[in-house]
Amino acid sequence: MKILYATSEAVPFCKTGGLADVSGSLPAAVAAEGVQMAVVLPLYQRVREQFGKELEYLSYDYVNLAWRRCYCGLFRLLRDGVTYYFLDNEQYFNRRNLYGYMDDGERFGFFSRAVVRMLPHMAFWPDVIHCNDWQTALIPIYLKDDGVREARYRSIRTVMTIHNIEYQGRYGTEVVGDLFGLDHGWVDDGTIMMDGDVNLLKASILCTDAVTAVSPSYAEELKYAFFAHGMESVMRRCAYKLSGVLNGIDMKRYDPAKDKYLTANYTAEHLAGKAKDKAELQRMMALREEPDTPILAVVSRLVPHKGLDLIKEVFHDIMELPVQMVVLGQGDQQYQDFFAWAQTQYPGRMAVRLDYNEALSMAIYGGADLFLMPSKSEPCGLSQMIAMRYGTVPIVRETGGLKDTVQPYESWRDTGNGFTFAAYNSGDMLFVIRQAVGLYWDYGDQFRRLQQRCMAGDFSWKRSAGEYLRIYRSVTGQPGPAIPKEEPETKGAAAPAALGETPAEQEAPPKKEEEPEPMSETEDSPEMAGKPDQLKLVGKPDQPKLAAKPDQPKLGAKPDQPKLAGKPDQPKLVGKPDQPKLEEGTAQPAAKKTAARKVTQKKGPADQKEKSADKAKE
Repeated sequence: MKILYATSEAVPFCKTGGLADVSGSLPAAVAAEGVQMAVVLPLYQRVREQFGKELEYLSYDYVNLAWRRCYCGLFRLLRDGVTYYFLDNEQYFNRRNLYGYMDDGERFGFFSRAVVRMLPHMAFWPDVIHCNDWQTALIPIYLKDDGVREARYRSIRTVMTIHNIEYQGRYGTEVVGDLFGLDHGWVDDGTIMMDGDVNLLKASILCTDAVTAVSPSYAEELKYAFFAHGMESVMRRCAYKLSGVLNGIDMKRYDPAKDKYLTANYTAEHLAGKAKDKAELQRMMALREEPDTPILAVVSRLVPHKGLDLIKEVFHDIMELPVQMVVLGQGDQQYQDFFAWAQTQYPGRMAVRLDYNEALSMAIYGGADLFLMPSKSEPCGLSQMIAMRYGTVPIVRETGGLKDTVQPYESWRDTGNGFTFAAYNSGDMLFVIRQAVGLYWDYGDQFRRLQQRCMAGDFSWKRSAGEYLRIYRSVTGQPGPAIPKEEPETKGAAAPAALGETPAEQEAPPKKEEEPEPMSETEDSPEMAGKPDQLKLVGKPDQPKLAAKPDQPKLGAKPDQPKLAGKPDQPKLVGKPDQPKLEEGTAQPAAKKTAARKVTQKKGPADQKEKSADKAKE
């Protein structure tokens, strides 16, 4: 099986967020399962500058995008068992940043178009193209559009992963033909339209063969308006092909025992190095060097859905606790202004860096004691996994991937790997922060065990790779590895007869001649109540099926007895007219155990007279 992973960013080449971490780790994990894996992404300026000498030039072609005819160069790089293809166009990608330009729609429209048209030059014809977010959302659409005219594209299946549904690729209707080169029919039938706008992500979800979200909880949340940003109806409509696969992290890259950014390395069994990293972090951030004071850390983009409003509401209450606080990130100006002001209010106890620095972020993960993520929504989240990997206990809101990865601490049985709260409420957040700080101060041994459980968690990509491999097989119809069939145990008992098999077809056990004939169960048996057509066969392999004889009356039905109303073929099982009912708890008289007689003979008049005489004596 061949998989082409299309993404707009991937570590170590280029990164702005969690998508790059996923794109840099998942393909290698899937390739380790024996799948041919390739990744295609734009050739950005920073990629050319850092990896230009390693790139191998393959070919070039011209890609038609509406009325434009655009140059596209193709480069290749082999790394960790994965082939990376880079699509070059300096007009679109030779820029300092990855996103944030007025022509982003045109830039990634070109990228999606080039992925499809450059396939013949890659010498890698995929069975599946795995797309990610709106930047690659046009790929399934172009495949279907081109597949009408070229049969070779019809064999390719597509998977779309939603990393954050908030970003959907929305534009005015005029761009369909002029910018993307699509027929207006995509607008007329509503495929590419959503609330009066062109919506690339919506069209891709409808056209792709499978849709995945980056955690099971997020996949369920996308069906509700609070999380889906207007796309809940589309997600419910496509629920049959939606699944959630939890992301992982690179366990080798994020390893406190080998991390080059740490002052001292450490393991779960020997945490002494973490104390040294804490002291170094306090010096770096100009905090008071207090080894026994817990450090509460926030490493995040400073945007609303990260739950920063909750921190603002109870910030002074947090700082009343015996705790120090560190914040690293950049984003909306309102949050940058707030944290810059907060630092001035608590010198020596509050430290802020309004940028993103990988070395500093790893120093924070290694040196902090608690990690705060009160997100309003969090599709998966990698920061909480990295924090746990470094023994920094997470405090999270139960949403998306945070709910799937952090289990609440329970002191009464000493379980869990973090602290959680469910409602988006600053009071609930403050409550669990107080719990965490209290555990650190008052129960050091339990807190250390909690750290060790965090570090013991398996957040590797192997599990996620297996889930994606199952999805690839389901959309392509290719079988997975053969599973050996377990033989049923037959010791001491014969295999049960198939449904509808007659007694003569069953292998009967040998019957001793001197053994008395066992009693068969008739309709008088209480075990047979409610089962009029089922006879329990006991040791009679040669007994024919009673219902198979058309001239044989049903048990208990006299020739002159009318059939029961509404149940023409069903005899009344209890309370026959000529047989008194037994009181509960009364033993069956021996004289009445004549039901064991073979019932192959018809009852004659003599039998009727004898029965009447017996009844009169009673």
